[in-house]
Amino acid sequence: MYKCYDYCYIGERCFELKTKAHSDDITEVPRDDKPRPYVCTVCGKRFRKRCRLTDHRNVHTGVKMYKCTLCDKRYSSRTSLKSHMNVHSSKYKCTECGKCCNSTTALAEHRRSHSGEKPFECTVCSKRFTTAVHLVSHSRIHSGEKPYKCHLCEKGFSVSSSLHCHMRVHTGDKPYKCSLCDKSFRHSGTLQTHKRCVHSDRRPHECPYCGKLFKSKKDVKYHIHIHTGAKLYSCRHCSERFSSRDSLKVHRLKSHNEGTYLTCNICHKKFSKSGHLKVHLLQHKGVKPYACGECTKCFYTMSHLRSHQLVHTDHKQFCCGLCGKDFKRRESVVRHFKKCSDELGFSRM
Repeated sequence: MYKCYDYCYIGERCFELKTKAHSDDITEVPRDDKPRPYVCTVCGKRFRKRCRLTDHRNVHTGVKMYKCTLCDKRYSSRTSLKSHMNVHSSKYKCTECGKCCNSTTALAEHRRSHSGEKPFECTVCSKRFTTAVHLVSHSRIHSGEKPYKCHLCEKGFSVSSSLHCHMRVHTGDKPYKCSLCDKSFRHSGTLQTHKRCVHSDRRPHECPYCGKLFKSKKDVKYHIHIHTGAKLYSCRHCSERFSSRDSLKVHRLKSHNEGTYLTCNICHKKFSKSGHLKVHLLQHKGVKPYACGECTKCFYTMSHLRSHQLVHTDHKQFCCGLCGKDFKRRESVVRHFKKCSDELGFSRM
């Protein structure tokens, strides 16, 4: 057993990554002293060949020119595509779960998911990671460095994958399609959340106060505010506090002109959220796509339909954390909680 030292460039500093070599770790780090005359003007990375620099620039622009003929995945460089093809050939296959990786390095990193090993430690906050790449990305939280810039809006990102996802905002590309409905999404995580929240009854997230189960972390986080009455999000321009990021964002836009409004191209009404504008446009068209299965009523949004469906049931899913009274609707329990806390003399954050 011996120690291996890697040095990762992050912004203006080099972070030393101390790891212990493992007998099963087949990671190979190429080292050479060959000249690298071609320099990326965005991040400073150097290359031996001009074609490698040309491919590398696609990382910053989000362009993926090279397409896999077997699965239609796209990559920004020939090297990335070549590595990806190893997945189809099963050249680097995990003996424990059968997953195919694109390189010896990726296979070694994947094996750590079985062993639980996290050899890379952040020197600032001591958080540990399974790969050096994840550590480098995390370290940019402390340094504030965002080397990957969108060439259309100049927005910066700490990792290239975030830039790739961001580019879909400009292109309108939504490659992740739901197999159960016609909806498409920009991110695979959003698709998984959609399937769990819309097409599944599974509720893996539990409220620590009342034990109520929710489909997403966002839902349970919002629900906890009902028990605590906490307003965790403060405005940097004034002393106002809010219980959700969305409420704070709307406040900044309306009160401090931070951000931009979305305008209806028919009546020129302004909106702070794209979802609100989308519903407003349905009103112009007279389209109510969400129909109740118990009666003939239709609604513009799924939330309005779900609220209406409570009329057909006696189930009360919301509980006041102070007095225990049950309510059918979230809005009702929020109003009651404020009244209840004032009567009891509790001060909310």
